[in-house]
Amino acid sequence: MSWKDEYAKKLCSMKEAVTHIRSGDRVVVTHAVGEPSALLDAMVENAEQYENVEIIHMIAMGGAKYCQPGMEKHFRHNSLFLGGSTRKAIEEGRGDFTPVYFSEVPDLLRTKLHPNVVLMHLSSPDEHGFCSLGVSVDYTKPAAEVADIRIAQINKHMPRTMGDSFIHVSRLDYIVEHDTPLIELPPPEISEVERAIGKNCASLVQDGDTLQLGIGAIPDAVLLSLKDKHDLGIHSEMVSDGVVELVEAGVITNKRKTLFPGKSVITFLMGTRRLYDYAHDNPAVQMMPVDFVNNPAVIAQNDNLVSINSCVQVDLFGQVVSTSVGLRQISGVGGQVDFVRGANLSKNGRTIMAMPSTAQGGKVSKIVPLIDTGAAVTTSRYDVNYVVTEHGVAQLKFRTLRERARELINIAHPDFRASLIQEFEKRFRSGF
Repeated sequence: MSWKDEYAKKLCSMKEAVTHIRSGDRVVVTHAVGEPSALLDAMVENAEQYENVEIIHMIAMGGAKYCQPGMEKHFRHNSLFLGGSTRKAIEEGRGDFTPVYFSEVPDLLRTKLHPNVVLMHLSSPDEHGFCSLGVSVDYTKPAAEVADIRIAQINKHMPRTMGDSFIHVSRLDYIVEHDTPLIELPPPEISEVERAIGKNCASLVQDGDTLQLGIGAIPDAVLLSLKDKHDLGIHSEMVSDGVVELVEAGVITNKRKTLFPGKSVITFLMGTRRLYDYAHDNPAVQMMPVDFVNNPAVIAQNDNLVSINSCVQVDLFGQVVSTSVGLRQISGVGGQVDFVRGANLSKNGRTIMAMPSTAQGGKVSKIVPLIDTGAAVTTSRYDVNYVVTEHGVAQLKFRTLRERARELINIAHPDFRASLIQEFEKRFRSGF
């Protein structure tokens, strides 16, 4: 049977496809902008046919209707990274959160949380019958390799990305054709504070470095401040539109990378159509599963790896909180620790934690004597290298506790330095 005959045989309606989900099943969903929104809508519309279906994914960019009040009899979300549409369900006890490094999610799905069903969002097949996972390879490809049932939404708008991002039609069980524009994340507004943070981070980046960047105003501000650099590379769990601008400006060339020279190595994309079009059929973009991209031993093979991540709070010892505010879980660890460890092992690698010096409109300092009660330390004081605010750069690695505290107080907001100095003198029994 040719792949085209097989494709035709597996083709079905959206409504029929979701009937193959059974009560008690564990369903893994492609995350972020790769989310198969039409399949999820059809699944929710069929909710009365299910009981106790476990929904597993990282950040949800759609409405996450299965998390809404009244759905708890039918669905229970097990989040690996909370977002705006899923946070309340976990706070109210209608869902769960599993702490896990992004690099470990494939192993989690292979060994502990076996997927009965995976809902995928794929490109149209090529002439050989291979579909691309497009913007989201990460844990989706590993999940598809072990799932009992693979349900695919085929969408002509999904870019055909290169690398280890393909699955053959013969590996799919049910196919639904539904062409709809992908979810887009528009570039954020960048404040003057964020611009200052970006400039301070950029001061630590050298020509020829390989970068890992997150998403949001601070990473975008960093990218804006790198236009005078040369031959930068990318090895990052994700990238957004700002990377395209630097590629087009000749700043990002990947020429001096020691691992996959000439290629940006990425596990998922999140941005606008400009980014998706750039990645389509582009051999310079190497999309790989997350247990490769985020493996610290792989990351470390990139010399001069600079990891830039944001955080919520840093105490005077250098402990970093990134995923919670007190007991309230607000996100997940993602790849922060994966890349911190990989960068620390990289030859001439550097790790940067970047954040505004204050929160709540300037009422609260983000550099604190002690982290909030109940907050979880994300990155330990043993792993932190640089901390950056709009007021400067603190270098913590191989510094004493006293030296660390001085460095951090010097980049705290001026309104809070006096109280932090008072705590310093009390704690260390010496003048600042």
